[in-house]
Amino acid sequence: MPPPPIQEEPDDEEWLGTFADTIALLLAFFVMLLSISTIDPNKFESAIDGIKDEIGGVGKEATQTTSQELKTAIESAAFEVQMEQVVEVQKDERGITIEMASTSFFKPGTTEILEAAFPLLKSWSALLVDEKFKYFYIEVEGHTDDDPISTEKFPSNWELSADRAAAVVRFMGGEGVHPFQLKAIGLADSHPKAPNRDQLGVAIPANQAKNRRVVIRLVQMVKNDKEEFQNVLLEQRLAEEERKRREEAEKADAAAAAGQGGAAQPAPAEATPPPAPTQ
Repeated sequence: MPPPPIQEEPDDEEWLGTFADTIALLLAFFVMLLSISTIDPNKFESAIDGIKDEIGGVGKEATQTTSQELKTAIESAAFEVQMEQVVEVQKDERGITIEMASTSFFKPGTTEILEAAFPLLKSWSALLVDEKFKYFYIEVEGHTDDDPISTEKFPSNWELSADRAAAVVRFMGGEGVHPFQLKAIGLADSHPKAPNRDQLGVAIPANQAKNRRVVIRLVQMVKNDKEEFQNVLLEQRLAEEERKRREEAEKADAAAAAGQGGAAQPAPAEATPPPAPTQ
């Protein structure tokens, strides 16, 4: 007697409904997280760099981040003018920090930038106006040691540190860096890199020299800041175009007025003598 035929059980697809609901809930959850979060571009790039390291750096040169490219370019500029020994460039979660020894950039006790530093500052400024790297804030910090200063121009280290930072900002602004990107900060001796004095209060000259510095922090703009910067640039471009249009119109009006003034005037018609009186 042949075995009874195998009867297939009907497909039970009720689980698909539960699965679809779960996927929809997960999607809504991640959309909500994205909508209330602010992406820090520097942390994002750090995470990307970590992932690249974990997978063996495959294609690392082709996918180098903007911050890393800028850091490399800044270091190369210092090397080209042989100032790499007095400049320290690092990258952290906020962005790029450029630390400059004040003795190599300023005349002692002044805010006057040494001419030897001009080529390097010009090179950095050119990088930061490039379309690829212009979306960075440039925060310039001035630092001093704890030796007090009291002059008519600098009543304290606060004024000296702030003016040194402002001098770098003015220089970069003169090289075309947009004011929207720039910020000058004077910190005096409030953030020492190393202790200015030992436990007995005696000054440590080597540490004081380290603390006399200028630090440039390059912080990549987030989306909202970038859009605001773009709006500022657009408004300035439109204003410049309007200014040029008005100048051209004024020149055209002046030329037309000059042409009319120089044209030959028609000679006045000879007066007709009055008729002789009738006798």
